[in-house]
Amino acid sequence: MPLDPEVAAYLETQRHLPPRSSLDVAATRERMRRAVVLAGPVPELARVEDRMLPGEVRARDYRPSAGETLPLAVYFHGGRFFSGDLESHDTTCRQLALASGCRIVAVDYRLAPEHRFPASVDDACIAVDWALQQGAPVAVAGDSAGANLAAVAARAHRGGDLRCQLLIYPMIDATCSSASYVEFAEGYGPGAVDMRRGWSEYLPPGADFRDPAASPLFTADVRGAAPAFVLTAEFDTLRDEGEAYARKLIESGNAVEVRRYLGTIHGFFTMQGILRVAREAVSEAGEYLRRMLT
Repeated sequence: MPLDPEVAAYLETQRHLPPRSSLDVAATRERMRRAVVLAGPVPELARVEDRMLPGEVRARDYRPSAGETLPLAVYFHGGRFFSGDLESHDTTCRQLALASGCRIVAVDYRLAPEHRFPASVDDACIAVDWALQQGAPVAVAGDSAGANLAAVAARAHRGGDLRCQLLIYPMIDATCSSASYVEFAEGYGPGAVDMRRGWSEYLPPGADFRDPAASPLFTADVRGAAPAFVLTAEFDTLRDEGEAYARKLIESGNAVEVRRYLGTIHGFFTMQGILRVAREAVSEAGEYLRRMLT
């Protein structure tokens, strides 16, 4: 399928910008913060508050309705492990809270290169441990690098009380060796060079690229994993690794739903303000959380 016309129009607006690979860490983070406008208007919720989780892990708590016993989804933002924060994904988390009817707790995990692997993994597991003590059904969710952390946290809590995992174009193979890395290397938003840059910022020198705590795709045994919904984008370097992980979960007897969004690119999920397909994806993700948690 060709590019979605709205996606193609968006890519055309990006051609005058410096390549992501030319930006330093600070400029990369600022560019991602500014991109929050692509998510559209900021919806009002019943309650939004910043909080500190154990271990001094910062988070933002989104409640679409009143009540202390709402189901809870712990959300990890994308940004290739070294960008993104509570502000870059604020509108998306609000929209997901409304679409799901669930409480979304967004985690401001530590970023590379100041805090390399496994700092963010530690933060993710602390956040999920906290969520499981809140007396409500719990899911993990995330996009891109955040989906990596969601998958790793789900792996750590395998066989426990976690209800499901929502993985949005997950970045889960540090070897960067899938065919989609070649097919969509450039011209479709974040490309092969950009993804490899994320891994180089995240992993310390000498790290094992196949360590399942960094690359969940290489987990030897995924039996007993929480049910999963894996969303991928057709024109995305990460497409094949996300779908390979879904197949691995399925082959081990886990309950898995997979949806490839045709005509779209990496990062589309947070562009609800300009892309119809993004609004559809948020609605479908929200419906999955609602179904699994309520």
